[in-house]
Formats: sequence, C-alpha cells, structure tokens
Amino acid sequence: MFQLGKTIVSEDIIEKDFVCNLSACKGACCIAGDAGAPLEENELQIMKDIYPEVKPFLRKEGIDAIEKQGVYTTNDFGEHETPLINNADCAYVIFDEKNTALCAIEEAYNSGLITWKKPVSCHLYPVRVREYTEFSGVNYDKWEICDDACSLGKELQVPVYKFVKQALIRKFGEDWYTELEKVAEDHLKK
Repeated sequence: MFQLGKTIVSEDIIEKDFVCNLSACKGACCIAGDAGAPLEENELQIMKDIYPEVKPFLRKEGIDAIEKQGVYTTNDFGEHETPLINNADCAYVIFDEKNTALCAIEEAYNSGLITWKKPVSCHLYPVRVREYTEFSGVNYDKWEICDDACSLGKELQVPVYKFVKQALIRKFGEDWYTELEKVAEDHLKK
C-alpha cells in the first residue's frame, strides 16, 4: 500500500494486469453478484435526472425493477446501489445481439442523449474505492469472472491502473493520476 494525497492505494493496481474481455465474459460483472453497482451521493440526483433519457434503452424487466424499487436503492448500511432484477442483473443492463451485457446508461451517453457516462464505480471496475473518514482506499477487486480479462491484460501488458486511467482521472483528477504514474514507475523499478 502507498499513500497519494488522501488515498491509500493497493500495489495490486500497479502490479496486476487487466483488460476487459467482453467477448469472453459477456459482461458478467453486471449480472453476477449480490448487490447493484455502488453509487456515490453526488450520483443520486444524476440517476433521477437521466432516467427519462435512459428508459427507452432499458429492457422491460429493468423498467419494472426501477419503477418498483426506484432509480437507486439503499442497503442496510446506508450505501446506495443500482437496483437489481430478481436479485441478479443490474436493472440498467441490456444485451446486444451476441447476448453480451451492456449498460443502458452508457448507451444513452454514446447516443449523445446524456453527458454522464455511467456510475463511477462501473467506470472504475475492477478498481473499487472505499470511503473512510480520513481517506479513500483504492483497491483492485479480483474476481474469478474476470480471469479472461487478467489473461488478456497480461498478454497485452496493460496494468490495472492504465486500463482504468480515464476513470481514475474522473474520480481523483489529472494531478492525482500523474502522481500515480510516477509511483508506479518507481515501484516497478524495484
């Protein structure tokens, strides 16, 4: 672990390789697990505001889940998440012709209907950020459904932090990322 400003960062995001391999996993991270995508406080109003533009991209099951549960849910720990369809798929998941899970929010963004790409937790994946009182923990979330992404990352020699560069900049800023690059360079020389 190392510290960058008010973040504590795991060496795994420098040492491990990762490149999403959607053709292999079919977007399993959006349909597996026991909770929706984590949402930050500042994203809650955005979720409400964009819903009318995102709704036409959604599956009927997603619309039903959102209209029943809301555009986001709050768990027993007070954390906000995207709602789920039958405790499985994220309500915002749609599927392409190859049955690959895609994000309806991102499709609305790609179509130019909204200016917000998707929740930052989704954009950052496989990096997870945990907020504490005095700092943020920045960790690599290793999950077997991403084994193909790890293999592809190793083959292409792309470390996690480079794969999620734009998301890390979105979350922490350009200066933070520049500092991370310097730390990574020094760390990998050892």
